[in-house]
Amino acid sequence: MASTWLAYNDLAWTEDWLADPAEYEHEVMVYVDLIKRTAAKPPSTLLHLGSGAGGQDVIFKRHFTVTGVDLSLGMLNKARNVHSDIEYIEGDMRTLRLNRQFDAVAIPDSIDYMASQEDLQQAIQTAVMHLKTGGVLLVVAKTKEIFQNNNFAYTGEKNGIHVTLLENNYINPFRPNTYEATFVYLIRQQRDLAIRTDHQVLGLFSQAMWDEVFKKAGINMQKVKLDGIYDSYLLNDGEYPLLIFVGQKS
Repeated sequence: MASTWLAYNDLAWTEDWLADPAEYEHEVMVYVDLIKRTAAKPPSTLLHLGSGAGGQDVIFKRHFTVTGVDLSLGMLNKARNVHSDIEYIEGDMRTLRLNRQFDAVAIPDSIDYMASQEDLQQAIQTAVMHLKTGGVLLVVAKTKEIFQNNNFAYTGEKNGIHVTLLENNYINPFRPNTYEATFVYLIRQQRDLAIRTDHQVLGLFSQAMWDEVFKKAGINMQKVKLDGIYDSYLLNDGEYPLLIFVGQKS
């Protein structure tokens, strides 16, 4: 069941070296505000699908009782070490069945790992299945109409180890409804340099396809723009616009 992505397992330790968890504050508060404004009644429980190393949960847990789910053991172990007060579960958002429901389900960023329409539909169905009536689904996504090729650079240093991460996003015309994310890690310790690479194929769907998936899942979603959260890491004249889909289960 566990993922084999290098970035989220063997190199999970670099996660908060390359981006300070405090940088999540503005972004996650946007999500919290939308969830609270969309809910039928004040929400108290949140299922966080694709919770990663728990950086966003620093803010989420101030407002909700959080349950986190992720597919990568490296990220789960890191999150559990940071948040002993949060239940973290190893699971795949396409097939997860917890037999309980929550006031809100959030899928920030990690929905990209649904690399086909079928995967995407399964993940959204899972999310809706775990929502109480009147509960809120929030999904942060890219759409084909607004996404472009980009490059990013991240860097950090601790305990005499310096890490630089270069990330390339590329829309491969020979792989419809996807984009490629390639990661190159430069890890320097004293005189030694280690170079590690990871390559992932992620989903990239049209607005019409998103609308179809939400309709099949029986949930009506509104769109909110989310711009600028990765601007400090973008190289050259890159742009990284995102959309937040948010809606209430009727």
